[in-house]
Amino acid sequence: MTFEETGGDHSSDRMETVAIALEEVLSSALPQGCITAGVYEAAKSLNADPDNVVLCLLATDDEEDVALQIHFTLIQAFCCENDINILRVSNMRRLAEILGGVKPGGEPMDLHCVLVTNPQSSLWKDPALSKVTRFCSESRCLDQWVPVINLPDR
Repeated sequence: MTFEETGGDHSSDRMETVAIALEEVLSSALPQGCITAGVYEAAKSLNADPDNVVLCLLATDDEEDVALQIHFTLIQAFCCENDINILRVSNMRRLAEILGGVKPGGEPMDLHCVLVTNPQSSLWKDPALSKVTRFCSESRCLDQWVPVINLPDR
């Protein structure tokens, strides 16, 4: 049984609500410096301080990239072992819009893996993050360990 099957007519509304909450989480985390983008950078951050990571996003529009899928599998395993919420995100173009998509030097960011971390200064209590966390937890109860969220175009 999939998440959509259990959600009935409200599943598309729920997915849209979670997608909007995810956008809010990313938009509020970015100015606080709580975003780590890039597969290699994310792996370093996960290795250094996994307890500081509150959410892991895996994004791709190309399911055929075998090397990227291997990286995703390893990151997913690490996140599951360390109780880090994971989401697959489709629509990388929208993700790039939300996060700026460009490094300070003008080089495009690697957005295949994005981590959201806690700010060092205080405990982050974000209602949008709570919605996303609750969605991930409910999905795991339905044996969907890595639910997919489509970020709608704006």
